[in-house]
Amino acid sequence: MADFTVRTAEQLPLLLQAFRKQAGLTQAAVALRLGITQQTLSALERNADKVSADRLLALLSILGVELVLRQTSDSPAAPPSTGPNW
Repeated sequence: MADFTVRTAEQLPLLLQAFRKQAGLTQAAVALRLGITQQTLSALERNADKVSADRLLALLSILGVELVLRQTSDSPAAPPSTGPNW
């Protein structure tokens, strides 16, 4: 499958739904595996910009999708040596 560059949270709902359908999974089946209701998954798909990182990563795992972070070409030349300063 092709790679998808996601630059805004508004792109997530359609992508999550498309990946779920491509995997041949219903909302009910995915919700069961996540331990939530179908209604909660439906809301999660519609409002993906508000979902926690943990839940998003769990959902992506169920869908067989991996999250890859990559610096853009206009990013600083060298990555930070100690990681993010949060």
